[in-house]
Amino acid sequence: MLKNTLKLLLVLLLCNAFVPKFSYADPVIYINEVAFDSSAPKIALIGDNLQYTKPVSFTLVDAVTKKTVFTGKLGRSQQINEWVPGKYFYKADFSAFRQSGKYELCVNVAGKKYKSDAFRVGDDELAKLTIPSVIHYYRKQRADKPLELANDAKIKLYGSDKTVDLRGGWCDAGGDVSKYFSHLAYANFMSPQQIPLVTWSMVNADEEAPKLLTKMGVRDSLQSEALWGADYMMRALSDSDYFYMTVFSYFSKDPTAQRVVGLHANSVTTNEYQCAFREGGGMAIAALARISRWKIHGDFTSKQYLNGAERAFAHLLIYNKKYDDDHKENIIDDYCALMAATELWITTNKAIYKDEARKRAHNLAARMTKEGYFISDDGSRPYWHASDAGLPIIALARYLSKENDPAHRGAALQTIRKSLDYELKVTADVSNPFGYARQTFRYKDSIKNGFFIPHDNETGWWWQGENARLSSLATAAIIGSRLVYNSPKDAAKKQALMTFAYNQVNWILGNNPYQVCFMYKFGHNNVPYMHSMYGHGSERGGISNGITGKEGNGDGSGIDYKTEDAGNEWRWTEQWIPHAAWYLQAVSAMAAEK
Repeated sequence: MLKNTLKLLLVLLLCNAFVPKFSYADPVIYINEVAFDSSAPKIALIGDNLQYTKPVSFTLVDAVTKKTVFTGKLGRSQQINEWVPGKYFYKADFSAFRQSGKYELCVNVAGKKYKSDAFRVGDDELAKLTIPSVIHYYRKQRADKPLELANDAKIKLYGSDKTVDLRGGWCDAGGDVSKYFSHLAYANFMSPQQIPLVTWSMVNADEEAPKLLTKMGVRDSLQSEALWGADYMMRALSDSDYFYMTVFSYFSKDPTAQRVVGLHANSVTTNEYQCAFREGGGMAIAALARISRWKIHGDFTSKQYLNGAERAFAHLLIYNKKYDDDHKENIIDDYCALMAATELWITTNKAIYKDEARKRAHNLAARMTKEGYFISDDGSRPYWHASDAGLPIIALARYLSKENDPAHRGAALQTIRKSLDYELKVTADVSNPFGYARQTFRYKDSIKNGFFIPHDNETGWWWQGENARLSSLATAAIIGSRLVYNSPKDAAKKQALMTFAYNQVNWILGNNPYQVCFMYKFGHNNVPYMHSMYGHGSERGGISNGITGKEGNGDGSGIDYKTEDAGNEWRWTEQWIPHAAWYLQAVSAMAAEK
């Protein structure tokens, strides 16, 4: 009987290992477990079952000397009943503290002291601590093992005996060695940007913070990684001037099983492997055009990078709707084509790219509702995206780095402002102590706002943690606010956007209900290791999918995180290359040299 009781207790402990730490009797400190930038907003949360009736103090303690260096008062109580009714949260805001060092946050409640794990504060501390590991992650994700390279040199096209050389690139995820420009193309409104986004993000980070990267000794490594991505995209550019979308592994251990494919639901493969703008083509053009300006050669020359980008753009001006699965363009085509046209305009100064960029920027402006969210289609479907929600704003901001015409600039700036204002509004419309970015979507016949994406969506099956979305919105808030809120009278709005941005990154790094740091080998609590083929798997600096709405809730309501789920735990635990790409953009924007 005792043996059975012990077994039952063990099972219960394992089952509850990753329930949100809401139901504990003692107070819990939720905090970014890695680092805070000195000049940034710095906020932690105290969660408790009790509503405090008197002011409660918190302190920062030097982790080395154990001396108190800062004291503050907890904010008013907040609740988040959708996740945990009856729990109270209190903000510990130490934004005014800027001294570099290693610290612990402490709070005394009912005569008992509680403290957080140690974290660092310093100038550009997030960039300094994590960017080298992000670069390491991508280096380890390279499809560069001898067996991979040998097989990838002669991959068959789906339904054909023709082979193509698609060596290089990065394996997509912790458990998937497939290589994607984009997937979910068949769903039309959910296509994420994958290898091309990673490459563009690396080029962007290099140009945002060159002095810091050089001082850190990683700029050469980052440039090498970006060139690795550019070379893969050049190999993926067909003789007919379209990009091959996917090298699919079929989740098989047989490397010869791989094919160049298009994907439908449930991994059904087709010969629809030509990339539209929204299926990775636009971001690939943008990345190649931008990296060509470096005048640094990989396996191809800078001239070849630019030539490839121009060929692909000319091709998609003719064939894009043919490659779109529903043969209609939507918002993802617009912002990806805007990126492509903008980078080509910056690089060549040709009128055709100026005109195309202006057209796409106008399209985005026309998709903006009076409320402040975008419409995805020609009807009423709100734009939401599990990975790239901030990309429309980043594309417009990039366009504005070249556009000088006052009328065109004014329209783009207004679109950015309305979008950012709405993001702040929808995020603050409900009690939201973590500051988690909320979103607008259509569920069944209703327009709804929620924390997480709806699980019942156009894909029929795909939903996962949204850490890429969070970093994309953090990037948009930082970059966009510099454009539209850059005068002294706008200080409060800009500060609100900075707080919003850092809240998203803090969530990824541990300030979330499960106290999980989703960047591997950082913080005190990581997701379990995931093994993959060819020696790939979870790597330091990689970021896992993250937290979702409650499994079984079609509208994405509630909250969930699992490390075991009969093979479906990938939704929460698997590393995915867009997460680290957007995180790299966010952190390089925070550290940008202005």
